[in-house]
Parts: sequence; structure tokens; C-alpha cells
Amino acid sequence: MGSETLLNENAIKSPAVKAWKEKGGKAIGTICCHVPEELIDAAGMLPVRLRGTGCTDDSEAEAWMSPFSCSFARAQFEYLLNGTYDFLNGIATSDGCLLAGRIHDNWKYAGKEKIEKEGFMLSMTSTPRIVESRHTMGYYKEELEALKADLERVSGEKITDEKLKASARKYNETRALIREMYELRKAPQPAISGTEALELTLAAMSMEKGEFNKKIRAFIGEAKNRKPPAAPRVRLMIIGSAIDDPAFLKIIEDKGGLVVTDVQCFGSRYLWEPVAIDDSDVMGSLAKSYLERPVCPRILDIHDELYKLYMDMVKDYAVDGVIYVRMKYCEIWGGESLLFESKFKEAGIPLLTLEREEIMTNEGQLAVRVEAFIEMIEKEDR
Repeated sequence: MGSETLLNENAIKSPAVKAWKEKGGKAIGTICCHVPEELIDAAGMLPVRLRGTGCTDDSEAEAWMSPFSCSFARAQFEYLLNGTYDFLNGIATSDGCLLAGRIHDNWKYAGKEKIEKEGFMLSMTSTPRIVESRHTMGYYKEELEALKADLERVSGEKITDEKLKASARKYNETRALIREMYELRKAPQPAISGTEALELTLAAMSMEKGEFNKKIRAFIGEAKNRKPPAAPRVRLMIIGSAIDDPAFLKIIEDKGGLVVTDVQCFGSRYLWEPVAIDDSDVMGSLAKSYLERPVCPRILDIHDELYKLYMDMVKDYAVDGVIYVRMKYCEIWGGESLLFESKFKEAGIPLLTLEREEIMTNEGQLAVRVEAFIEMIEKEDR
């Protein structure tokens, strides 16, 4: 299998989604890592992660959302309004951030006809912001039970414990395979670029996981036999929220900064920890696995674990510098970056903070800042 066969699946309207729909399958859009895709899969439907990649005009969405709000959310809503996401049979959102919540609230009105006449599912999962209390875990389990009921209504299928456990096993295989691909990037001269790795992970978010697992396994075998490229100028780690556009990473890598790993919503946050299912409480253990992963700074009591994850990845991937990417007007990452910037400075790790918009208009400025950052790291290493 040529790598392009799989890389082409990262498009919003991917061949895999088209084939799924042509066979009569239903698809549910998701917005946040706190919406367990295993539940959607267990209902016999295809989870598709909503993105804003390629959006060039979000003026229609601005009628519903302030221009001083996250452009990533505006781009997604633009695609909902202009019909790009008409192949979906529903959306499973989360209150992971305020703007994700706005997509849910606005679509209740903008999508009213689809909801009432076509049975379009619109479900909101509320996720606690702390994990240490048994009460919050119980609350999250109840939220997932409500999502389960919505999915059963739309699919017409009963989500049994056995179906959910089978989906968890399949998704854990996906996580393990993508992580194996990440492991290849630890090499002194990785054969897989960060841009390519992001394209592959995006493909995973819009394909049936059994089919994806076959293709990624073949891709890994191919990558292991590639001739290693020249050593990069510097090895970089990307930290941030939603980076769903491979073109953003390509600008960085074209300057010689190879992105060897990341901690972001469309990268390692999607796959890093497996889901542990307890036969005595299948839904409860699903909730526990999702809520306890140190992946998202919206959770208030995991910052020590999150910082440890950052430091472990810097060491494991021999990272020379970190690029912190925050979406403009993001209420979570605006303050979060300030907290961790000071910690990286204390640790003596070179850090560049970039602000990103979903519709890229500053490619030249981005390239200049990355070039200067790479030169600074090279100078310090001499």
C-alpha cells in the first residue's frame, strides 16, 4: 500500500466517509476528546471529528459567533451552515470549551429543520473540570449514559456491554498502532515527518477503525523500510489545542525544524492512553479512562501530571525546542500557555509561543519567526 492511499483520507470529505455513506451507514460528528468515540462505534455509526481545515471565509458563522471568538469553532460552524457537513446524521459535542458549547447552542436554531424533520441528533456531553471526586466521576458516567441513549435512538441499535467492549478493543488497537508510528519518530533521522504524522492521525478520525488499522499497519511496515532523510536542523515538539491543518506544520518543517512529537487535540491527545474496560462496570470504567487521562488543561487538577507528560516527551524524543501554539481568543490556552512558559524557562528548554488562526493569512510571518527560533537553538548548541 502506498502511503498516499492513507494520507488522502485526512480530507474532511474523505473517500472513506463517502464509501461509508454510500453503503447506507450513518455518521456522527464529534468536537472534543471527551466524547468517547467507542460509544458511536458500538452503535454501528461512524465517528467523524469536526475540523475547520480549508475554510477561507467564515463570515456566515460570524452572524452567530463574535469575530473575537475562536476561529477554529467559527470555521466548523461555517461548514455546518454551508452544507459541507451535510453527510452527518448528528453531532456529539462537549463543553470542553465555551466555543464548542456555542456550536451546540447555535445549531439548535440554525439546524432546527434538520433536527425536527430529519431526526438529526444534537447531543451535549458535560465534562467535569476536576477528576479527584467520586461525585464528578459519577456525574460524567451519567452524561455518557445520556449520550448512549441519544445514539441508540438515532442508530436504532442497542449499545450492549459486549459491543462497547469490542469497540474499546478495536480503538485500543488504533491507539497502539498510531503510537507505534510515533515511536518511529524517536530515531535520530526519523523517516516520518510531523506533517505526515498529523495527516495520518486526521485520517484515523474519519475512518472506520477496523479498516484504518489494516492500512496503518501496512504504512508502518513501509515506513520502517524507508531510507532515512538527512538529519533535521532541530527536533521540535508542538504543544497546543486544536491543530487540524497539516499545512501549518509544513511551514515549520520546511524551515528545517522536524516536529518529532506533540501534545495537541489532533495528535497525541487522541491516542496516548488506552481505555481500560472493567466487566463489572463497563460505562463507569469508560468514564474513568477518559476523565483521568492527563491530556487537557481544561481539567483543573492534573497540571502536575500534564507537565510531567511534557517533560517525559522532551526526554524520550530528544526534543531541542518546544513550540507552544495557542488559538487566538482561546479562553483555556491563553492562560495555560503563560503557566507552562515559565516552567519551560525554568527547565532551560527553548520555547517559542505562536498564535494561530484557522484561516491562515500570516504564513510569511510564521516562517520568519520559526527560522529565527531554529537559529537561536542552533546558536545555543554550538
